[in-house]
Amino acid sequence: MANKGPAYGLSREVQSKIDKKYDPDLEERLVEWIVAQCGSGVGRPEPGKTGFQNWLKDGIILSQLINSLYGPNKPIKKIQSSSMAFKQMEQISQFLNAAERYGVTKTDMFQTVDLWEGKDLAGVQRTLMALGSLAVTKNDGNYQGDPNWFHKKAQENRREFSDDQLKEGQSVIGLQMGTNKGASQAGMTGYGRPRQIIN
Repeated sequence: MANKGPAYGLSREVQSKIDKKYDPDLEERLVEWIVAQCGSGVGRPEPGKTGFQNWLKDGIILSQLINSLYGPNKPIKKIQSSSMAFKQMEQISQFLNAAERYGVTKTDMFQTVDLWEGKDLAGVQRTLMALGSLAVTKNDGNYQGDPNWFHKKAQENRREFSDDQLKEGQSVIGLQMGTNKGASQAGMTGYGRPRQIIN
Protein backbone atom coordinates (compact mmCIF):
# COMPACT_ATOMS: atom_id res chain seq x y z
CA MET A 1 0.00 0.00 0.00
CA ALA A 2 2.46 2.62 1.20
CA ASN A 3 5.34 1.36 -0.96
CA LYS A 4 3.47 1.64 -4.26
CA GLY A 5 5.59 3.35 -6.90
CA PRO A 6 4.44 5.87 -9.50
CA ALA A 7 2.25 4.72 -12.38
CA TYR A 8 3.53 4.69 -15.97
CA GLY A 9 1.98 4.28 -19.40
CA LEU A 10 -1.63 3.12 -19.53
CA SER A 11 -1.93 2.98 -15.73
CA ARG A 12 -0.98 6.63 -15.51
CA GLU A 13 -3.47 7.60 -18.24
CA VAL A 14 -6.29 5.71 -16.52
CA GLN A 15 -5.44 7.26 -13.14
CA SER A 16 -5.34 10.78 -14.63
CA LYS A 17 -8.79 10.22 -16.21
CA ILE A 18 -10.15 9.11 -12.84
CA ASP A 19 -8.53 12.12 -11.14
CA LYS A 20 -10.17 14.53 -13.61
CA LYS A 21 -13.63 13.35 -12.50
CA TYR A 22 -13.05 14.79 -9.01
CA ASP A 23 -15.13 17.94 -8.46
CA PRO A 24 -13.79 20.58 -5.99
CA ASP A 25 -17.18 22.39 -5.90
CA LEU A 26 -18.92 19.14 -5.01
CA GLU A 27 -16.30 18.59 -2.30
CA GLU A 28 -17.31 21.92 -0.70
CA ARG A 29 -21.00 20.98 -0.75
CA LEU A 30 -20.31 17.52 0.74
CA VAL A 31 -18.14 19.00 3.51
CA GLU A 32 -20.93 21.49 4.35
CA TRP A 33 -23.45 18.64 4.53
CA ILE A 34 -21.25 16.37 6.65
CA VAL A 35 -20.57 19.21 9.12
CA ALA A 36 -24.30 20.07 9.25
CA GLN A 37 -25.26 16.40 9.68
CA CYS A 38 -22.60 15.36 12.23
CA GLY A 39 -22.03 18.66 14.04
CA SER A 40 -19.05 20.98 14.09
CA GLY A 41 -17.07 18.48 16.21
CA VAL A 42 -15.96 16.66 13.04
CA GLY A 43 -13.95 19.71 11.98
CA ARG A 44 -13.20 20.66 8.39
CA PRO A 45 -10.64 19.27 5.96
CA GLU A 46 -7.92 21.26 4.26
CA PRO A 47 -9.16 22.34 0.82
CA GLY A 48 -8.26 19.97 -1.98
CA LYS A 49 -8.38 16.31 -2.77
CA THR A 50 -5.69 15.19 -0.35
CA GLY A 51 -7.27 17.09 2.54
CA PHE A 52 -10.67 15.54 1.77
CA GLN A 53 -9.13 12.06 1.63
CA ASN A 54 -7.22 12.47 4.89
CA TRP A 55 -10.35 13.81 6.61
CA LEU A 56 -12.43 10.73 5.70
CA LYS A 57 -9.64 8.14 5.52
CA ASP A 58 -9.99 6.66 9.03
CA GLY A 59 -13.74 6.02 8.53
CA ILE A 60 -14.79 7.70 11.78
CA ILE A 61 -16.55 10.67 10.15
CA LEU A 62 -18.25 8.39 7.62
CA SER A 63 -19.49 6.16 10.45
CA GLN A 64 -20.84 9.16 12.37
CA LEU A 65 -22.54 10.34 9.16
CA ILE A 66 -24.36 7.06 8.49
CA ASN A 67 -25.31 6.70 12.18
CA SER A 68 -26.87 10.19 12.15
CA LEU A 69 -29.05 9.21 9.16
CA TYR A 70 -30.42 6.09 10.85
CA GLY A 71 -31.84 7.87 13.89
CA PRO A 72 -32.03 5.97 17.21
CA ASN A 73 -31.09 2.46 15.95
CA LYS A 74 -27.55 3.09 14.76
CA PRO A 75 -25.99 0.46 12.44
CA ILE A 76 -22.37 1.00 13.57
CA LYS A 77 -22.29 0.37 17.30
CA LYS A 78 -18.55 0.82 17.89
CA ILE A 79 -16.69 3.77 16.36
CA GLN A 80 -13.11 3.82 17.51
CA SER A 81 -10.14 5.85 16.39
CA SER A 82 -7.11 3.82 15.37
CA SER A 83 -3.84 4.49 13.57
CA MET A 84 -3.69 0.91 12.24
CA ALA A 85 -4.47 0.60 8.54
CA PHE A 86 -6.65 -2.50 8.75
CA LYS A 87 -8.78 -0.97 11.54
CA GLN A 88 -9.36 2.16 9.46
CA MET A 89 -10.26 0.07 6.40
CA GLU A 90 -12.62 -2.03 8.52
CA GLN A 91 -14.35 1.16 9.70
CA ILE A 92 -14.78 2.26 6.05
CA SER A 93 -16.23 -1.13 5.06
CA GLN A 94 -18.69 -0.93 7.98
CA PHE A 95 -19.83 2.43 6.57
CA LEU A 96 -20.24 0.88 3.11
CA ASN A 97 -22.33 -2.02 4.48
CA ALA A 98 -24.54 0.36 6.45
CA ALA A 99 -24.95 2.64 3.40
CA GLU A 100 -26.01 -0.36 1.31
CA ARG A 101 -28.61 -1.32 3.93
CA TYR A 102 -29.79 2.32 3.90
CA GLY A 103 -30.54 1.95 0.18
CA VAL A 104 -27.47 3.10 -1.77
CA THR A 105 -27.09 0.85 -4.83
CA LYS A 106 -23.99 -1.27 -5.39
CA THR A 107 -23.15 0.69 -8.56
CA ASP A 108 -22.96 3.94 -6.57
CA MET A 109 -20.59 2.47 -3.96
CA PHE A 110 -16.85 3.02 -3.84
CA GLN A 111 -14.34 0.34 -2.84
CA THR A 112 -12.52 0.69 0.48
CA VAL A 113 -9.15 1.18 -1.26
CA ASP A 114 -10.61 3.96 -3.44
CA LEU A 115 -10.74 6.14 -0.33
CA TRP A 116 -7.93 4.68 1.74
CA GLU A 117 -5.31 4.80 -1.02
CA GLY A 118 -6.89 7.78 -2.79
CA LYS A 119 -7.40 5.82 -6.03
CA ASP A 120 -10.90 7.11 -6.90
CA LEU A 121 -12.07 10.02 -4.76
CA ALA A 122 -14.68 10.88 -7.42
CA GLY A 123 -16.26 7.51 -6.57
CA VAL A 124 -16.29 8.52 -2.90
CA GLN A 125 -18.07 11.74 -3.89
CA ARG A 126 -20.56 9.72 -5.97
CA THR A 127 -21.39 7.49 -2.98
CA LEU A 128 -21.88 10.46 -0.66
CA MET A 129 -24.10 12.17 -3.26
CA ALA A 130 -26.24 9.04 -3.57
CA LEU A 131 -26.47 8.83 0.23
CA GLY A 132 -27.50 12.48 0.49
CA SER A 133 -30.12 12.07 -2.25
CA LEU A 134 -31.59 9.06 -0.44
CA ALA A 135 -31.69 10.95 2.87
CA VAL A 136 -33.52 13.89 1.26
CA THR A 137 -35.93 11.54 -0.51
CA LYS A 138 -36.75 9.51 2.63
CA ASN A 139 -37.66 12.72 4.47
CA ASP A 140 -37.78 10.89 7.82
CA GLY A 141 -36.53 13.84 9.88
CA ASN A 142 -32.94 12.59 10.19
CA TYR A 143 -31.51 14.69 7.33
CA GLN A 144 -29.80 17.92 8.43
CA GLY A 145 -28.79 20.69 6.06
CA ASP A 146 -30.17 22.31 2.92
CA PRO A 147 -32.43 19.91 0.95
CA ASN A 148 -31.40 21.71 -2.26
CA TRP A 149 -27.87 20.30 -1.95
CA PHE A 150 -29.10 16.97 -3.35
CA HIS A 151 -31.54 15.78 -5.99
CA LYS A 152 -34.63 13.98 -4.81
CA LYS A 153 -34.88 10.46 -6.18
CA ALA A 154 -37.94 9.55 -8.24
CA GLN A 155 -40.77 7.96 -6.29
CA GLU A 156 -42.96 5.11 -7.47
CA ASN A 157 -46.28 6.30 -8.89
CA ARG A 158 -48.36 3.13 -9.11
CA ARG A 159 -51.62 3.26 -11.05
CA GLU A 160 -54.53 0.84 -10.89
CA PHE A 161 -56.67 0.26 -13.98
CA SER A 162 -59.97 -1.62 -14.16
CA ASP A 163 -60.44 -4.48 -16.64
CA ASP A 164 -62.71 -2.28 -18.78
CA GLN A 165 -60.02 0.40 -19.06
CA LEU A 166 -57.41 -2.20 -20.01
CA LYS A 167 -59.71 -3.63 -22.75
CA GLU A 168 -60.32 -0.12 -24.13
CA GLY A 169 -56.58 0.44 -24.34
CA GLN A 170 -56.09 -2.66 -26.49
CA SER A 171 -58.28 -1.28 -29.29
CA VAL A 172 -56.39 2.02 -29.57
CA ILE A 173 -53.52 2.25 -32.04
CA GLY A 174 -50.77 4.30 -30.48
CA LEU A 175 -49.37 7.19 -32.52
CA GLN A 176 -45.87 5.78 -32.31
CA MET A 177 -47.09 2.94 -34.57
CA GLY A 178 -47.75 5.50 -37.32
CA THR A 179 -51.02 6.19 -39.07
CA ASN A 180 -52.70 4.72 -42.11
CA LYS A 181 -55.01 7.65 -42.82
CA GLY A 182 -54.87 8.69 -46.47
CA ALA A 183 -52.98 5.59 -47.56
CA SER A 184 -54.24 3.79 -50.65
CA GLN A 185 -52.83 1.55 -53.36
CA ALA A 186 -53.97 3.78 -56.19
CA GLY A 187 -51.40 3.85 -58.98
CA MET A 188 -49.69 0.65 -57.86
CA THR A 189 -49.06 -2.09 -60.36
CA GLY A 190 -48.90 -5.81 -59.87
CA TYR A 191 -45.66 -7.54 -58.92
CA GLY A 192 -43.13 -7.98 -61.71
CA ARG A 193 -44.70 -5.50 -64.10
CA PRO A 194 -42.98 -2.21 -64.96
CA ARG A 195 -44.62 0.96 -63.73
CA GLN A 196 -46.22 3.02 -66.52
CA ILE A 197 -44.89 6.56 -66.42
CA ILE A 198 -46.69 8.67 -68.97
CA ASN A 199 -46.08 12.35 -69.56
